[in-house]
Amino acid sequence: MRKIILFSTLLLAGLILSQFLGPLFGGAEEQVRKVVQLCTMTALAFIMIHVGLEFDIDKRNLRKYGWDYAVAATAAAFPWVFCVLYFVFVLLPSNVWGDVHVWKESLLASRFASPTSAGVLFSMLAAAGLASTWVFKKARILAIFDDLDTVLLMIPLKMAMVGMKWQLGVIVLLMGVMLGFAYIFLHRFRWPSRWYHVLAYSALMVAIIEVVYRASKQIDPAVPVHIEVLLPAFVLGCVLRTKHHDHSQHSEHKQSSTTSAVTSDAIPGPGVSTGVPDEDASEARAGTVISAVFMLLVGLSMPSVAAASGTSAAANPATSTLIAGALREFTPQMGWGTIAFHVVVVTILSNLGKMFPAFCYRKEATFRERIAVSLAMWPRGEVGAGVLVVSLSYGIGGPIVIIAMLCLALNLVLTGVFIVLIKRLLGFEPPKTA
Repeated sequence: MRKIILFSTLLLAGLILSQFLGPLFGGAEEQVRKVVQLCTMTALAFIMIHVGLEFDIDKRNLRKYGWDYAVAATAAAFPWVFCVLYFVFVLLPSNVWGDVHVWKESLLASRFASPTSAGVLFSMLAAAGLASTWVFKKARILAIFDDLDTVLLMIPLKMAMVGMKWQLGVIVLLMGVMLGFAYIFLHRFRWPSRWYHVLAYSALMVAIIEVVYRASKQIDPAVPVHIEVLLPAFVLGCVLRTKHHDHSQHSEHKQSSTTSAVTSDAIPGPGVSTGVPDEDASEARAGTVISAVFMLLVGLSMPSVAAASGTSAAANPATSTLIAGALREFTPQMGWGTIAFHVVVVTILSNLGKMFPAFCYRKEATFRERIAVSLAMWPRGEVGAGVLVVSLSYGIGGPIVIIAMLCLALNLVLTGVFIVLIKRLLGFEPPKTA
């Protein structure tokens, strides 16, 4: 419980500080935000590599993962659809409902509601002591597929904004290659995997992604090749092999029970003990510290409300001329009381859209566990903030983007409450193991 309170406090502190970066740093705000972004991605890569280390699949039962992806896709699509419909049919006047630019911009701006924050979720559930539960294992799969689906769907959304570009095809190709690589070489490479090795891998990965991004920006500043660190970090964790995998495999040979589709009991996540006292103490401390720093950085990554309202030059000059700015033009001006009301409604709608998993997995889990795994999909974070940054870079702004941004902030603040609710749900009856 203390870790949840600590992480929630750091999230809130980061959110508050993010709105004062402009006044504090003046003309250096953009550079400071860039440093924050790189540090956030490094910490996220650290967490996702550990998630990959814990990830295993039964290649004889791939159909199961097809169903998991379908469930995750609905958990990503329903919040998105609900927000789009609310933004267009409630917040915009009826005379622009047929405007194609309104729909394109609303589809992009509403995508913030889709991705579950994998890094925040895993850190919080582990801090709550739920790392060995069915809920954690299922939420891990769904959150990864959820974020993957969000990244994939950003491709056609960007195409709608800037047209067909070869860079977007490159991103799709790279994603396919990485997923295939993870499947073929699952836990094959025996590279060092202590926390400082993983942190070094994370920093190197972020540096490579940044170099590719900057190089492609020189070719076409409107559509650079930007690869989200979440997928390559997860893939790296998937292909690494540690002694814990050997131990797990040996245990499986000794047991006659059927191998489960996803196992993680023998492999440590960030801040989760493995049973070797000295190493575990060091790994747990490092994982906790990096997860705590990640929470602060996620809060700091939130864009400025002033930028969303149009009071600052948020749009990228290279892309702002490519769209019409329909939302900024057609959305009626609102007072803060009205905005607060819409924030609450949109937050409720977006979280209701995440509840579809509660109607699935009836043969695997109890009703309380299914509700808990749906609640586990509620936390939003770095990927959603990234969607809003993309929206701002295309010149989208006005009250709708402010509402989206504040909804994301509210979900971040409530993450600790969500985790407490999950823990109480699971406390009523022992959760099943995967």
